[in-house]
Amino acid sequence: MGILFRFLSLLPLHVLHNIGALLGWIAWLLSPTYRRHLRENIALASLAEATSAAIAEAGKGVLELPKIWLRPHEEVAGRVAKVSGWELVQSAWEKGRGILFLTPHLGCFEITAQYYARFKPMTVLYRRPKQAWLAPLIEEGRGANLSLAPADLSGVRRLIRALRSGEAVGMLPDQAPGAGEGIWAPFFGRPAYTMTLAARLAETGATVLFAYAERLAYGAGYHLKLFPLSRPLEGSLEARVAQINTELENLIRHCPEQYLWGYNRYKTPSGAPEPA
Repeated sequence: MGILFRFLSLLPLHVLHNIGALLGWIAWLLSPTYRRHLRENIALASLAEATSAAIAEAGKGVLELPKIWLRPHEEVAGRVAKVSGWELVQSAWEKGRGILFLTPHLGCFEITAQYYARFKPMTVLYRRPKQAWLAPLIEEGRGANLSLAPADLSGVRRLIRALRSGEAVGMLPDQAPGAGEGIWAPFFGRPAYTMTLAARLAETGATVLFAYAERLAYGAGYHLKLFPLSRPLEGSLEARVAQINTELENLIRHCPEQYLWGYNRYKTPSGAPEPA
């Protein structure tokens, strides 16, 4: 599989996206579980009209990974054709504050950190994949330009140190955490076991920014979009986690066809309590 990934990284981006769109539909047709998750999740958000596009975009997201992981850093970062909201980053730099980037499974979520790392150091939360063959490829690509913090207590300490020293940290806030690492909070009207780490890291005083890279048509690259919090994170931990989920919902509605609706977001991790 590693050889196949390296071969795919050499193909033009528009070719990978075309193949990926086809594979997205094949996965939809062959996997009843995937179909069920996608249909249920997108129905919760009342965005069923985005279903067909979401199926194709999910496949594109998989096939573009070799290009993002295994090509030279300047080439990868250069695929960001447009940036909106970069003044938010510059403002944080001027204030000497760390930046907490929250990037959901929306668009090309791998390229956002790679683009920032073109300018300054960045640390990202990293959980090793279950597929052993995939780990070296991720670490070779993602780890070449980013500092990878393991998803354990030592990794959390590294994230805190990075933020307090004025550096940037990135994570996927809609990734289902393990038991004891989250709480139940509404997400598109249904309880989802949600990580508390993002809300806790915001306590460092870092600037919290939401980011996603919209996939442009015909392999033309990506449009990186940055957004601030709509209001300060305040109140109890539960309230802050719920606010982050609400902010993510609003972000996803900007580009619903590129969200990973097939992800099993509402699962109950082993050992976690059932939602009320």
